[in-house]
Amino acid sequence: MPQQPPAQLAPSAHVTAAEISRIAGVTRATVSNWRRRHEDFPEPSGGTESSPLYDLESVRAWLASRGHTSAATPSEELRTTLRLHAQGSGDTSDLLLLVLAVAARSPKELMAAAQLPDADLATQAQRDAASTAAAVPDAEKVRFETGDAAVLRALYTCVRDEGGQAALGVLAERELEDSAASGAYRTPAPLAALLARLIPGSPARVLDPACGSGTLLAAAALRGARELYGQDTLPVQARRSAVSLMLAAPEATVAVHAGDSLRADAFPGLVADAVLCNPPFGVRDWGHDELAYDPRWAYGVPPRAESELAWVQHALAHLTPGGYAALLLPPATAGRASGRRVRAELVRAGALRAVIALPAGAAVPLHVGLQIWVLQRPEPGGPERKSVLFVDTAADTATAGRGGAAVTARARGANRSATPNWEGITARTLGAWRAFTESPDAYEGEPGVAHAASVVDLLDDVVDLTPARLVRASRSEVDPAELSVEADATRRDLAEAASSLARTAAQEGWSAAGASAREWRTATVSDLSRGGALSVLRTQPDGGRGRADAASGGHGRPETRAVLTGSDIATGSGPSQALTGIYDATVLVIEVGDVLVRAVAGTDGLMARVAGEEDAGALPGPQVHLFRPDPARLDAWFLAGFLGAEENIAGASTGSTVLTVSPGRLRVPLLPLEEQRRYGEAFRHVHALRAEAQRATRLAEETARLLSGGLTGGQLLPRGT
Repeated sequence: MPQQPPAQLAPSAHVTAAEISRIAGVTRATVSNWRRRHEDFPEPSGGTESSPLYDLESVRAWLASRGHTSAATPSEELRTTLRLHAQGSGDTSDLLLLVLAVAARSPKELMAAAQLPDADLATQAQRDAASTAAAVPDAEKVRFETGDAAVLRALYTCVRDEGGQAALGVLAERELEDSAASGAYRTPAPLAALLARLIPGSPARVLDPACGSGTLLAAAALRGARELYGQDTLPVQARRSAVSLMLAAPEATVAVHAGDSLRADAFPGLVADAVLCNPPFGVRDWGHDELAYDPRWAYGVPPRAESELAWVQHALAHLTPGGYAALLLPPATAGRASGRRVRAELVRAGALRAVIALPAGAAVPLHVGLQIWVLQRPEPGGPERKSVLFVDTAADTATAGRGGAAVTARARGANRSATPNWEGITARTLGAWRAFTESPDAYEGEPGVAHAASVVDLLDDVVDLTPARLVRASRSEVDPAELSVEADATRRDLAEAASSLARTAAQEGWSAAGASAREWRTATVSDLSRGGALSVLRTQPDGGRGRADAASGGHGRPETRAVLTGSDIATGSGPSQALTGIYDATVLVIEVGDVLVRAVAGTDGLMARVAGEEDAGALPGPQVHLFRPDPARLDAWFLAGFLGAEENIAGASTGSTVLTVSPGRLRVPLLPLEEQRRYGEAFRHVHALRAEAQRATRLAEETARLLSGGLTGGQLLPRGT
């Protein structure tokens, strides 16, 4: 890559009205009022009449003269400063190196660096970034100048307050936007953890040939991998992955390269213990013509329309005999006619061990139910593989249900926009996989969920490996008496839930506020935090201090802690994830009465709730904002009700495809404590009503599924028969 000139701060950075609202922690309407009511408000210095732009320094000076300090979080401040920096340059490669260098510094050192004069700060940052350049792929000589000071100061502050991974995420967002790269999506953490857990044993050497931001390799590192190899076609993703893995697994050997793994394999001689991969889907220009005689195609040349089968064979070619690979693939790979011959050879040779169907929404593209393929490189003289495991979790979605695990829906007609029930998906998948690997020939399966299909049965004219088709074919094995008992128990649960819903909905006394809606003064969360009414507590990117720091000597006994995720808030479930590590007394844990808000806005469930006994002691996940109110000044349910309001979330969210909630910009009415408690009791009732309604809906779907399946499968008879 050619040497890039150093980025310079534009002489007159401009901001929109929306960015002014984020800087000041107010709504867009408030900014409009300022423009109309205050003659000294800065005049537009660019843009158009309908979309004016304002000089940033003039705006900041005006806000400071009126006591408005910035309400933006450090990561939001970094995001805004990056947009303004160089007004279109957007090259953040040097900043990625800087994150890696300064993440190991103490908060005191980072604060001191952020307070340096501009020229000294640029010199210090250049020295810091240069110290790590050799560890990052395609890194060039680092150059910072005085004009970069605003971004450097924001970065040091973000690393100090939110950690290196938070700063890294902001930088990667910016580079991906400016590179015009599309289709780069992060593998969800629960899915990455599942893929890593599908690899038996403790593989030490793991490869991801389409590593993206490094999520799958990070999951492997959490399970003990000590050699991490990655490659990605986007240089920004390769750099981000390298830095992220070095931050998350400082004791591991990390090697990440930029390039096309199929056309230009960066690790041609690597033999890995395991391969994890979420490759690009539906790519026709993957190198079919020039790679027609490639030795990796041991199971047949992948057709032009079957790039996924090229990735499958690439993974197998890098495995040691007996080693395992887990790939996330689109469902069409299992049944397209063009891939029949390659699929047949994978099955015949015993290389394909399992296919697991996931529900829609598990990963991008969210409208498609993806599949996990588990493969094993055959061992010379090894045992004959007579069957392949098929698991169908495509209907495992979750909805509200407090007191533990989420209520699940295993119905073909379930709401496909519902949140995947990762606790149920993981339990079903791993349970079936472990039982199958322990004794493949004796595995009996689980009706409607898992089935071991014989190789002979699979090798028909189409070699369709779709789990739903094969699992559904095993339903005749369901015992009529057992199904009758299950259906009757579910029906009784439904009747009880319907009665409970009716009782909850019967509460009256919701009177009108008057001729017009009530209005009240509000304050931002940032203002309330500065006043001591609540604390906004930040989490580590991995949900807590879940891994022993090499600097601490790794003292202490590893323990497993429950982790509450954004999905758990959406569904109303208890903590559904777990993290094993060594924790000290400073680790942030959830307490009863904390208010939990999802960090990413969405319409697929609750946005906020109050922590109960079932949440206490759990770690807050990386997509959770935790608010700890002073009970003498703020009622928890009152706070949760207003923080989770649709308009409040919309006003505090930034982003285009993914809306990130800035906690400091959320607003809360200023009401006496007694009145807060009345509102809080009302919000508690509304929460219970929503939970009861969703529980009754899911039980109705489950009851209908059991009865319909029993009638069509011959296990149940109509009434009166």
